[in-house]
Formats: sequence, structure tokens, C-alpha cells
Amino acid sequence: MKDILDELAAARRTMGAATLPAGDAYTMELRRRYDASVDEVWHAITDPERLGRWLKPVTGDLRLGGSFELDGGEHGEILHCDPPRRLRVSWLFGPGADEWPGTSEVEVRLSAGPAGDTEFELVHAAAVGEPMFPTYGPGAGGVGWDLHLLTLARFLTDGETLDHEEFQTSPAGREFARRSAAAWGEAHLAAGGDPVHVAAAVEATTAFYVPGGDER
Repeated sequence: MKDILDELAAARRTMGAATLPAGDAYTMELRRRYDASVDEVWHAITDPERLGRWLKPVTGDLRLGGSFELDGGEHGEILHCDPPRRLRVSWLFGPGADEWPGTSEVEVRLSAGPAGDTEFELVHAAAVGEPMFPTYGPGAGGVGWDLHLLTLARFLTDGETLDHEEFQTSPAGREFARRSAAAWGEAHLAAGGDPVHVAAAVEATTAFYVPGGDER
């Protein structure tokens, strides 16, 4: 449990603002360090076989201007690719998502750390009108990204993968999700969120990821 929660604590979470083709957006931002070279991390986030081992299986035309689709239904276009430093894609998910282009983008930036490691930054921007935000706040996507970056950390360390469905129903996974939801609530508050809205969003996010109450 301790190593899993240490991974959660390794990330810095902030919430900000951006402009997308669809208009004003909020951002979920994660920053952390990985004990691997920039080239290793870049390979892990762009090679289809490796990507499928920590995120989800991916298909498509995986080059600049091409499109992709993940096994879970997330899909989009590759908008910017600057190996091995920066990758930006559109990120659509859910019924009717294709009717609202320009509403969601994910960008990953990599830079070399002081010890041959990698400074990793992920920014997920979503249009303010996106319906999940009023209920869940930044935890709507933030908890999921926390789970994926935990898996990426394990993969980069020893090639180990994590079964997300199995993990999320385990005591360790449930505690991870609770703490992730609370951490995104703190980021929301720090960005000026209304305390009442933030508390309700954290509660809703926790209930979504940890169904069945607060038993431990």
C-alpha cells in the first residue's frame, strides 16, 4: 500500500485555464518525475505495443495528422508531435462526442531531469461546458489519469503492468481513488473553486470510483 500511495504523492496537481477551438476550457495538470530517460518515456507513450501495456490498446494511423482509438472508446487526432519532447492529441469520449470537436485535448511534455531522469507533464484541457465538470470537477478525468500514471510508473520501473479493473476493486485501489479524488479537490480549491461545489464534486467523484460506501 505504501508504495502505491507514494506514487500518488509523487505527482503535483493543478487546475488551470486554456482556450480550445470550442472555446474556454479548464485544465487538469499533472507533473511528476520518472526514473527513466526522456527517450524511454517517449517510447512508452508513443509505441503502440508499450502504450497498450500501461494505458489501453490503441489502433489507428499513429502519425502527425492521423487518428487513433483506444480500447475504451477514447479517440481523436494527433495534433502535434515533436519527438521526444511534446505530444498533443484531441481526446473525445462518450456518446455524441464527435458532434463536439475541439472540446477536449491532452498534451504531454517531457524534459530531462538533473539525474538522467524525466520531468513529465500531462495537461488535459476540457471545454468548460463539458457536462461532467459541474458534478465531478477536475476529478472527472483526474482520478483516471492518476491511475494510468501509477501504471506507467510500474511499467517504466520493471515492465510490470496493472489490471485496472482488478486494482480498482481492491482495498489498495479504493484507497488510492479516495485520496486521488481528495487531491483533485485540493487543486480545485487552490484554483479558486467554491468550497461547497468542491466538497460536492469530491463526494461525487469518490462515489463513482469507490462504489458501495466508505468501508475500508
